Amino acid sequence: MATHEQIYQNQSDTYEFMISKQPELSELIKKIRPYKDLNILDLGAGSGRLASVLAKDAKSLICTDLSSSMLEILDNKLTEQGIARNWTTVVADHRKLPIADQSIDLVVSGWSICYLTNIKNEKWNENLRLIISELNRVLRPNGTIIIFETMGTGTETPNPPEFLRDYYKALEDDLGFHHDWIRLDYKFRDVEEARKYTEFFFGEELVQKIIDNQWSTVPECAGIWWRNL
Repeated sequence: MATHEQIYQNQSDTYEFMISKQPELSELIKKIRPYKDLNILDLGAGSGRLASVLAKDAKSLICTDLSSSMLEILDNKLTEQGIARNWTTVVADHRKLPIADQSIDLVVSGWSICYLTNIKNEKWNENLRLIISELNRVLRPNGTIIIFETMGTGTETPNPPEFLRDYYKALEDDLGFHHDWIRLDYKFRDVEEARKYTEFFFGEELVQKIIDNQWSTVPECAGIWWRNL
């Protein structure tokens, strides 16, 4: 099975189809921080899951990711939406952002920081500190950080992977983030489509659950962490 990094580079279209089956998050973001006419950073923007709704109202939008393939999909998606070009795409590491000090009002990051901050990475704690330091640097006073991460796929209540729990605990206990969770289910046409478009990313265990439960809607829990400077 391909790694997620390989998928983001080589199967970006399939990944984009899968996440298109989940609800969009604009209203949730607005409740935390209304973003009309703000300068926004989408950290780990991927194929534009968040950027495609943020760009409509943002003053400017910087989209960073390590996968040029994903950023190409993002660029095409926003162009096809007919949005006046207020966005830029940048291949960049979360720990060293080519962005000016105090130039951003809102940072959003969806399902991305976790790759550097899970306990399988021996430097996860150092990476988290570097990332948050960079976000603090680029944010203006009164800026906001909003982070989305998984709280479990194929589960109806939060059950985050063990290797992410220390990261989540650090966000809340050490870094002062508020926390909540929502259901963010994948809604496919039928069981076969659900199987076909999740196996490449989540593997056989989830596929077996889909078959056993005859799920066309695959349950997903997502966590939200946010902090205002």
